[in-house]
Amino acid sequence: QVQLVESGGGLVQAGGSLRLSCAASGRFLNRYSMGWFRQAPGKEREFVAGIPWTSGNTDYADSVKGRFTISRDNAKNTVYLQMNSLKPEDTAVYYCAARQGVVGLRFNNYSYWGQGTQVTVSS
Repeated sequence: QVQLVESGGGLVQAGGSLRLSCAASGRFLNRYSMGWFRQAPGKEREFVAGIPWTSGNTDYADSVKGRFTISRDNAKNTVYLQMNSLKPEDTAVYYCAARQGVVGLRFNNYSYWGQGTQVTVSS
């Protein structure tokens, strides 16, 4: 069982930055890959970025490559999503998720979810 709590969302102007945090708790966290997803009103939940809990490559959606960076602090059991050069189309509820094994690109690959944090980018 893994518990996830996101924080760091808010309102920002286009071109600005935000950093989201996902605090994880539970056993055997090093067996899990972590993902960030987002869901805008009327749209499906989409993959944003993913990272293995231990070593391995990160993955990004094409729409955020070069602007967003996913990272982890194993000592704090926390995963971050640094979001730069934000655009109005980045507005969504952002969710942290965990799954055993490698990073998955679909929301149904993940077993555990946080409650979500709202990110709103004004133009």
